[in-house]
Amino acid sequence: MVRGFTGPTLKKSQFQDRRGISAWLSLYAAAAGSLGAAIMSSFTYHMLREEEEFISLWVVSIFSGIKWLCGIFHFFVTKRPCVNPPISKSHALSIFKFPHAVGGLVGAFLSSATTMCLFTGGVLYLVGQLCYDPRSLLCFWLMYFIFPLFSLPLLQPLQHFIKANAVKMQLMGFFLSLITSGYGFFFGGSVWKQHHVLLFAAVQSTSAGLLHAFGRVLLMDCSPPGKEGAFSAWFSWTKALGTCAGFAVASAIPGNVSTSFGLSFITAVCGVLVLIFGNISDSGGAKAAGHVRHDSEEGGSPVQGLDAAATAYEMQESAR
Repeated sequence: MVRGFTGPTLKKSQFQDRRGISAWLSLYAAAAGSLGAAIMSSFTYHMLREEEEFISLWVVSIFSGIKWLCGIFHFFVTKRPCVNPPISKSHALSIFKFPHAVGGLVGAFLSSATTMCLFTGGVLYLVGQLCYDPRSLLCFWLMYFIFPLFSLPLLQPLQHFIKANAVKMQLMGFFLSLITSGYGFFFGGSVWKQHHVLLFAAVQSTSAGLLHAFGRVLLMDCSPPGKEGAFSAWFSWTKALGTCAGFAVASAIPGNVSTSFGLSFITAVCGVLVLIFGNISDSGGAKAAGHVRHDSEEGGSPVQGLDAAATAYEMQESAR
């Protein structure tokens, strides 16, 4: 989709346009996903009110599978007129030839582990220690899943204003997780008020949305043409592995919310260190993947308007 807007290859001065388009697509996709999660949480709450809770959970699982199939249905019905070249045996492992993409995978694993550990630890604390009833828990879920519908689209103009890349936006997400995990760790022995819980849900859901959206942007910028599928598969499996790890850690210590929040704080710090000292860059990854050329080289984006924008940018730079 990004190449449909920008073309296969960009000049260095045009990369800002790709950065804005990819962030716009990923942020709105994450916001739409949060709406689907809110719908499923409401459906789960409705089904668990039935007498047969085990059968109700099976019904929820079946509908989740149907929703997933609807999401990938376009893959089976889309007609691709072009002939795909034969795939080599090393195609699935080609991601390890791109250091920026590997660093993005490490960041995706740590972000998933952090957000899931915080979410699971928070839910277990609300149910186990604060004795939340189902309706109050549903309010927490809806706040967690619906708030990104408003916060994530508002962050796209902020990114454009401060000219932040995908790595810096991920750092913002990690810093928000550091705030929530530090808050939960410090006040783990206190009784949380309703407004504290809702504030926690709003901040942490925004953090999870930022980490998911810009982790995907970073990996797609590092994906060479024709290998987006393999890189996306690695991204999905890495996030699933991090999610399972975060859930296992938080659920193994349900009675001690400070421990789960403390571990989330550590993984968030590790994510910040990886992004800062791992020499990870979306522009560097895009250049290594062949998406970006130097301005002096011939060729650029075939999309109407981008070459004119690049020419104006070059004239401004020469005037300075």
